Amino acid sequence: MADVSNAAPVQRHEHPTAAIGSRAVRYLAALFVIVTLNFLLPRMMPGDPVMNIVGEEAYYGSGEVLDALRADLGLDEALHVQYGRYMTGLVTGDWGYSYLYLQPVRESITLHLRWTLALVLPSVVLAALLAALLGSIAAWKRSSRTDVGLSGAHLLIYSMPHYWLAMLLLFMFSFKLGWFPLGRATSAGASELPYLIDVGWHMFLPLLVVTAFKAAYDFLIVRNSVVSILGEDYVLMAQAKGLSGMAVLFRHALRNALAPLVTVTAIQFGMVLSGALLVEVVFSWPGMGTLIYDAIGARDYPLLQSAFLIIAICVLIANFIADVLYPYLDPRTR
Repeated sequence: MADVSNAAPVQRHEHPTAAIGSRAVRYLAALFVIVTLNFLLPRMMPGDPVMNIVGEEAYYGSGEVLDALRADLGLDEALHVQYGRYMTGLVTGDWGYSYLYLQPVRESITLHLRWTLALVLPSVVLAALLAALLGSIAAWKRSSRTDVGLSGAHLLIYSMPHYWLAMLLLFMFSFKLGWFPLGRATSAGASELPYLIDVGWHMFLPLLVVTAFKAAYDFLIVRNSVVSILGEDYVLMAQAKGLSGMAVLFRHALRNALAPLVTVTAIQFGMVLSGALLVEVVFSWPGMGTLIYDAIGARDYPLLQSAFLIIAICVLIANFIADVLYPYLDPRTR
């Protein structure tokens, strides 16, 4: 009889559909926690939304008027009742009414979210392309002046705060030189092709800041990944076959280094988005950053909780996509 006590354990691989389903359940659980925190955090801030709505007249008005306004807004109800109404509104698509903009929250979110996505999505793509190119070159020429210069420059950029670099560029190129506008996303009166050119002119500096910070981190990931891959047997075999250096670098080394870049892009998406929000405030870009900044000052609970939720959903979607794609990019993880 054969001895099976020392036999290697049989590895059972989860079916791809079941794996995606289990990941989806985890992300839905995380979404529930985020939804609850989005409800609680704005209400933990000091201040009264009614006082911000009424303004200085609140100090001279009667208490009945303020109480009636709180009742109209539902702020006099118990916290658990407000939470139940909030969850019901999310399911039915009723996100409430903005105290600040005096319009449904969905309209405010839709208007500002498109400007944030117009800034963040191109920056993520441009940063990945720059990092893939420059990181591969630095890894191929490791320990050379090119490698040291590129690595030092990217480390310097990554160590700077987003808002500080944004203010520096705004001061130099907009205030002093006048090459770019001081803020906003468009100029009045532009339409069609001139409108797109005008938006690109306004977008250049904030896009440059967000892209630079994302590329600085991605560069380090790509460089280190390519350096480790260049020592693999299949890369040495490709070199022994007489393939050119660029062919070995981009066809073999870089291709296998993209998996960590995709994962880092998804994980860093929240940081990129939060950094973009700070950049938006500096450049008065009419995106989610400016929306949240104004909503915090007004203690606009419906707008804040919906804005935080949308940002959290964007981050969860980015991580879920990377979680699903990673096994296809790196077969070793299947």
